[in-house]
Amino acid sequence: MVEEVEMQPLASATERLLNTLNFVGAPLPRDVESQLRQAMKGDDPKAIEKILDRQCVVGVHINPESRVKVAEGPVKKELMQQGWRAFLVKVVNDAGVTAILNATSPNALPPFQRSSNRPRPNHNITTADVGQRFLDLAMLGSSPAKPRLSGLELEYRVLLMFSRDAGKREATLAFDVGQGSQDLGFRNQVAILFNCVPAIEVTLGVKDFDGKPTMASFIIKDRLGRVYPNPAKRLAPDFFFHEQVYRSDGEKVLLPPGDYTITTARGPEYRVKTFQVS
Repeated sequence: MVEEVEMQPLASATERLLNTLNFVGAPLPRDVESQLRQAMKGDDPKAIEKILDRQCVVGVHINPESRVKVAEGPVKKELMQQGWRAFLVKVVNDAGVTAILNATSPNALPPFQRSSNRPRPNHNITTADVGQRFLDLAMLGSSPAKPRLSGLELEYRVLLMFSRDAGKREATLAFDVGQGSQDLGFRNQVAILFNCVPAIEVTLGVKDFDGKPTMASFIIKDRLGRVYPNPAKRLAPDFFFHEQVYRSDGEKVLLPPGDYTITTARGPEYRVKTFQVS
């Protein structure tokens, strides 16, 4: 628990946090939000801290020398295959730094190598490596969230996590606020076991003008504009440098529950069709 933090900036940051979670479609449970809003009306910062701590996947401590160490949080560790989940990250900022909080993971490396602006296969990556690279991470830093830490002694950030696979998967999460800020002895990282629940298997019906089965391209986006399957984690035969994927009649895509806009076309000589699915 943080010993001293002023109530007014913490309450304002908490209001922004709630707006951010609603924006990404991951609001807190209603009873938790109700308790939190009641605590925001009081004068005890620890009441807010106790409620939000239970929702955190990790806690990040930045000591007065700007060294970062990380501990696992108590929230349920559940990811969604081919989908994004939002988690809270507690930041105890003894140094008052205002840098960007970076989240990295060896499990979030791409299954390919980029050369300049042209992606190309990395022949040094093995099948075992590809199996380990199932994760994608994003610290939310766009409005209504702020890109940098505020410098307040206590704040909470939103971490978005994506899983390519279903089943139990262990991921190592690491955090820093710039080069050289990692604590000694790998204390800026923590290994966490996640349960990745399966996505929904969607079968596509693709017919040509004469009713015969054919193939078409599909650009699939959720309501926030995120592309599915995630290009960063695609495996052959899907191309990671295109938005679209190609599927034949009867083939499938995996999608988490949600609302999607799908744009499809048979080829340049065909009309493009866009439709909504839920």
